[in-house]
Amino acid sequence: MAQKAILGTSSDGIHPTYMYKVVLLGSTSVGKSSLAYRYVKNDFKESLPTVGCSFFTQTLNLEVATIKFEIWDTAGQEKYHSVCHLYYRGAHTALLVYDITKKETLNRAKQWLRDLEKEFLPDEIVVALVGNKMDLAAEREVATEEGEEFARSKGLLFMETSAKSNHQVNDIFMAIAQELLRREQEKASASSLHGRSTVDLGKSGMRTRCC
Repeated sequence: MAQKAILGTSSDGIHPTYMYKVVLLGSTSVGKSSLAYRYVKNDFKESLPTVGCSFFTQTLNLEVATIKFEIWDTAGQEKYHSVCHLYYRGAHTALLVYDITKKETLNRAKQWLRDLEKEFLPDEIVVALVGNKMDLAAEREVATEEGEEFARSKGLLFMETSAKSNHQVNDIFMAIAQELLRREQEKASASSLHGRSTVDLGKSGMRTRCC
């Protein structure tokens, strides 16, 4: 189950600040750590396999709100699979990362999605399917259309990236931020409509009176 986004106010005292937990899931060596490092540090780093989980933070200052991402980079090795649910518990968004040059990593991403579906209610978490290593497109085993079609069938965001060349890394996190804000606005609108209906009932005299 997703935890409630932590809400505060930005330093200007006007725009809201939201804090969201982001988890990166996928097979070992698909580039999860490299994606996180590229996004946070704007640098490429050939990483050793993550042991357990790594943690990054990043702040996005947008026109309507400030978003603070807590990015949890989980280990992809099979031996860590049984404990990974502890890391993605309470997440607001998940990136399912696969390597476009290795078809089996897409199948593994689909397994991660099944795991998430057991943990979260529909529409409770924003999920993005990310095909990484676009810099190796000549060795591609997974067609763009295959990733797109699977994402569309499951209602996921989709993008192909390259941590090495910085292709669409910022874009996928921005797409996630925009979807999270869209959902916050939907919740606020629903709450506002509910509040107005209560006031309208009062104004029309539809209140119970005692005696």
